[in-house]
Amino acid sequence: MGAVEQQTQDAVAPVVDWGLAASVAKRLVGAGPVVPVSEAVAAVRGLRAQAVTAEGHVRDLTGLGQGLPIREGDVVDRAGWVQAAVDGLSVLTTSGLDGVAAPSRIAAGAAGLQAGVALGYLGSRVLGQYDPFGGGVDGQAGPGRLLLVAPNVVAVQRVLDVPATDFRLWVCLHEATHRLQFTGVPWLRDHFAGLVGTFLSTMDTSANSLIDRLPDALRAARRGGTADAGGLMAYLQAPEQRDAMNKLLALATLLEGHADHVMDAVGPAVVPSVAVIRSRFSARRSGGGVLDRLLRALLGVDAKIRQYAQGSAFTRHVVDAVGMDGFNAVWTSPETLPTRKEIDEPDAWLRRVHQ
Repeated sequence: MGAVEQQTQDAVAPVVDWGLAASVAKRLVGAGPVVPVSEAVAAVRGLRAQAVTAEGHVRDLTGLGQGLPIREGDVVDRAGWVQAAVDGLSVLTTSGLDGVAAPSRIAAGAAGLQAGVALGYLGSRVLGQYDPFGGGVDGQAGPGRLLLVAPNVVAVQRVLDVPATDFRLWVCLHEATHRLQFTGVPWLRDHFAGLVGTFLSTMDTSANSLIDRLPDALRAARRGGTADAGGLMAYLQAPEQRDAMNKLLALATLLEGHADHVMDAVGPAVVPSVAVIRSRFSARRSGGGVLDRLLRALLGVDAKIRQYAQGSAFTRHVVDAVGMDGFNAVWTSPETLPTRKEIDEPDAWLRRVHQ
């Protein structure tokens, strides 16, 4: 960690000790599968090139990003993904918690340890990611960075027993869609950062009134009210924090579902084995041993999987009804984004936006 970065972190007194988080995650994540050098080189070169190819296909289907330069993806190992994730999260939490009382070093360390364990688990599984704030220096937000985690892509392709070239391109289609969502929709990055900032900046107020809200939350839990996404925590949050969380969940569901829809819609024309890949990949998402399933539940991975399905169903319904151009009305402004209720009831979004 450089001196400038350390001074910056000390100045803002981060709520999470991100240095500790990175250290813990890198110890836990492991190196990944052992592969011949020739296979590793082919995977890295293929992912870099296919990120460019994939974005061209996604632009043709969605109409997003026309005229913008197309860049290669950054191919990283697991430790590289961990560091990139830590850098991006640090930028978000530092800006989002501006003005909020700083926690003690012990609390920041405990949060760093928890974050490190979570990132260590996820770092062995994530295939790729577009970080809209990545690529910055000295703790500042960058222009955005598309990451492809080569050892994980190779490992999953082997487990699924599908063609390597097809699988790499399929993964790149998903991540290229995310990159175009943020680069092709000029206001989306700032809107996302604003929602995160609102959510984080209300944590202090929420904590101060936590005890007052606890009885109502417990009563709601006994009535089964925590089935609404967010669970018990949703009832423990202040109204403004809950509103920001709902908007973040709706946006995340839209982004993930849209990317899943696009990767499969583009797939048949350019990925011959797409049907087999999707079938085997979906089965893998829902599988795993007892410990793996427990960790997924604790870390919210199962909720993430549900986001893919809900967001993909919303996208498919809207595209079937009004075409891709009609779907692209979601990117007009923050006001045209679907709410969480509209994600589950796409006809309600269609009535609001298209009638």
